[in-house]
Amino acid sequence: MVRGRNDAVVVGAGPNGLVAANLLADAGWQVVVLEEQTRVGGAAYSDRSLHPDFVTDWYSAFYPLGVASPILTAMDLAEHGLRWSQSPTVLAHVLPDDRCAVLSRDRVATARSLDQFGSGDGAAWIELVEQFERIREPLLRALFTPFPPVRAGLSLARRLGAADLLRFLRFAVQPVRRTGDELFTGEGGPLLLAGNALHTDLPPEAAGSAIYGWLLAMLGQTVGFPVPLGGSSAISDALAARLLAAGGEIRTGVAVRSLDIAGGRVRGVELADGHHLPTRVVLADVGAPYLYRQLIGDRHLPARVIDDLRRFQWDSPTMKLNWALSAPIPWTATEARTAGTVHLGVDLNGLTMYAASLAARRMPRDPFVLLGQMTTSDPSRSPAGTESSWAYTHVPNGAPGARAYAAQARRIEAVIEARAPGFKDTIVARQVQTPDDLQASDANLVGGAVGGGTANIHQQLIFRPIPGLGGAETPIDGVYLAGAAAHPGGGVHGGPGANAAAAAIRRARVTGPVRRRMLDLAFARIYR
Repeated sequence: MVRGRNDAVVVGAGPNGLVAANLLADAGWQVVVLEEQTRVGGAAYSDRSLHPDFVTDWYSAFYPLGVASPILTAMDLAEHGLRWSQSPTVLAHVLPDDRCAVLSRDRVATARSLDQFGSGDGAAWIELVEQFERIREPLLRALFTPFPPVRAGLSLARRLGAADLLRFLRFAVQPVRRTGDELFTGEGGPLLLAGNALHTDLPPEAAGSAIYGWLLAMLGQTVGFPVPLGGSSAISDALAARLLAAGGEIRTGVAVRSLDIAGGRVRGVELADGHHLPTRVVLADVGAPYLYRQLIGDRHLPARVIDDLRRFQWDSPTMKLNWALSAPIPWTATEARTAGTVHLGVDLNGLTMYAASLAARRMPRDPFVLLGQMTTSDPSRSPAGTESSWAYTHVPNGAPGARAYAAQARRIEAVIEARAPGFKDTIVARQVQTPDDLQASDANLVGGAVGGGTANIHQQLIFRPIPGLGGAETPIDGVYLAGAAAHPGGGVHGGPGANAAAAAIRRARVTGPVRRRMLDLAFARIYR
């Protein structure tokens, strides 16, 4: 049992919580992390429970945002054991007719693949890459800093120039289908962009889907889709080791029941076992509705916050299949054999129909399947000549039920079998994670939502998690949202945790009464 008053308590030992705790410890704060699970890592976790010879990533697996993140880069996690590995090819989108659009870290190889779909599409792709490289540094700083990103935004504007800035802003709010139509003549380029956009819950026709698909595709082109050597837990373990070395503390198996709040500011946390832990600051790596409605409680919140939280939208539920395979997947499209990530099941119109089925709350008959070949990406994941693999797809809201999930799992395996005859014969071990399973194993994955809330534009920037709360601050002095429900959203990059830590440090420099008055004025304009 920790005694005395901590400078900060971090609730949740997922990547964002661990990033926040590390930055506070670096600033000289006394920090304790409380984690309900018996392990750290949240949705960056792997083990050998599916099969003793195979490492399985149970949630996230590929980390282009993690490698590109200036936050994680600055932490120098290699000193604490983190190593990265790459597949020979980044991504392959296999069409139902076995044609294949390939994303390679070699831009010439990517261009060559896209030229097979449309003459000149390779040159259009290289132009996209060159634009990204020109603005990458200020763009990533703008992405990972609190909104509005004034300094990074100005640097980005200078890099682009006035005319190109307007065109970039137009592009940023476009649907990815429209962007594909404008840039390419064939189907390959649009498929790479739209398929990457659907790593979130953004359909091809959604406003803002273009920039998501473009960002992931450009990161894939320039840094790849790397994986941690040995499994996704390596990220969490490195963050935890760094925190302990900096003097922080981590306590697992400890659930927080509520926050102790008096006079509009936090005084401590109430643990599920009845103990009280005093603190002056709480950073919560949890879902936004849970922080506000459970940990803070309605009686401490303005009525409009409660009303807005009722409108909070989770991202589409996910179901995931995990396999230990006795051999590599026998793709008939040979380009897919060296890819770490494989998209398959539908063409571009199929992506639209798939998204429309989800919007109509119907189980897609032709699912879009995102598949990971983890041994191809990291040979340490399973014995030579085998493959540790998984696939996921989105399913509709509304708890379709066990029979519907089982039927969809069969459809997913049938999609793979059609493009890789003999795949089913290689299955040594198999496990399905339904949306209910995901939430049961990680309370932040509410209903199988893995992004901390929809990526649609109506819940981004100043609207994330709800209107007026576009940063880590909450109406309670000393309480900060450090999870993926805060800007810049989902993905293992540390952005929400870093922004929460920065806000806490910044607020601590202002004296108590002045700080309270500043907070009251800021939120009174929106909620009172």
